[in-house]
Amino acid sequence: MFEALNVLPQDPILGLMVAYQKDTNPNKVDLGVGVYKTPQGETPVLASVKAAEKYRLENETTKSYIGGPGDAVFNAEMRKLALGEGHPALLANRVASIQAPGGCGALRLGGELINRAKEGATIWFSNPTWANHVPLFGEAGLQLKEYPYYDRENCAVLFDDMMATLQNEAQTGDLVLLHACCHNPCGADLNIDQWNAIADLCVEKGLVPFVDMAYQGFGVGLEEDTKGLRLIASKVKEMFVSISCSKNFGLYRERIGMLLVIAETAHAAEAAGSQLINIARGIWSMPPAHGAAIVATILSSEELCNQWHGEVAEMRNRINGLRALAVEKLNAACPGHDFGFIQKQFGMFSFLGISAEQVERLKQEFSIYMVGSSRINVAGLNDENIDYFANSVAAVL
Repeated sequence: MFEALNVLPQDPILGLMVAYQKDTNPNKVDLGVGVYKTPQGETPVLASVKAAEKYRLENETTKSYIGGPGDAVFNAEMRKLALGEGHPALLANRVASIQAPGGCGALRLGGELINRAKEGATIWFSNPTWANHVPLFGEAGLQLKEYPYYDRENCAVLFDDMMATLQNEAQTGDLVLLHACCHNPCGADLNIDQWNAIADLCVEKGLVPFVDMAYQGFGVGLEEDTKGLRLIASKVKEMFVSISCSKNFGLYRERIGMLLVIAETAHAAEAAGSQLINIARGIWSMPPAHGAAIVATILSSEELCNQWHGEVAEMRNRINGLRALAVEKLNAACPGHDFGFIQKQFGMFSFLGISAEQVERLKQEFSIYMVGSSRINVAGLNDENIDYFANSVAAVL
């Protein structure tokens, strides 16, 4: 059977991780893999997470299944974290949610539900978008199209082009994938006026937003990063939201996420929820309990929640500080080049704006690892490596 299969190339980002680990250069810098790092280059377990785990260890009484929808407290708290406690959709019982194995599980489950409701539906992605969006929705049977999003020359959102494409080419019932905040891979986010315009366009044309929120709290703040999502949810009749707890809770390997569906009526939400449970039953059956229990414990405890808010702010402030420092160092090392756009963007990622050949030179000559598109994980920089990074970039320009 397997003789008919070909050996597939390694995932580019995972391949970078392997190459970095094998590199013996003491000055090597990893700007490829999308995880938060401390100044010491570690991806830490948050103190609030450790406290929640201690509580769970002392109080957990069973390892039995938690049921198809997942942890009830987790679902309730995450709905409030995303939409706000008094959001009209919540008050009208128009929201269905289900725990999923990470943001990827939530995205794929959303794709499967869409294809069950409207086989072969079209979903529009931003160009660029996170590479894994393509297989997650494509393998679910959806048709994939792109709208322009990022101007690589001016390092800004191509909003007029985005709106024109959706206005002229998107059809009623099409879905539009939007990044809630901290756009991956470019870091250029929509402002609230742009969110409002997109919401109005979705209402006008009957488009269904699918908002992917993987970095809540890493942009401006936990509340601020949901403003666009909440605005659009207050206007449209139907909507999807995928949520990941990997970054803001530091629970990467626990695989904790949620899919949230807003329907036109409470009955439609109930129907969607039952379909989600049915689809999940045929894929992973029951969701993992440990990470969801950690998140539920943190969000339902005032003390732990406040501690977590502080830890998210610390990570966000460090990233924003590194953005400012990167601009200072790069502009000093590279006369005639302006990297100021990096400080105007949000989250862990930005495009450096260099060619694939220059990216390869940085890897081969200086052991600086980044994705071929020149996407960098800003959190991979620190006081010890940032001068080396800036001088190396200058050497390949």
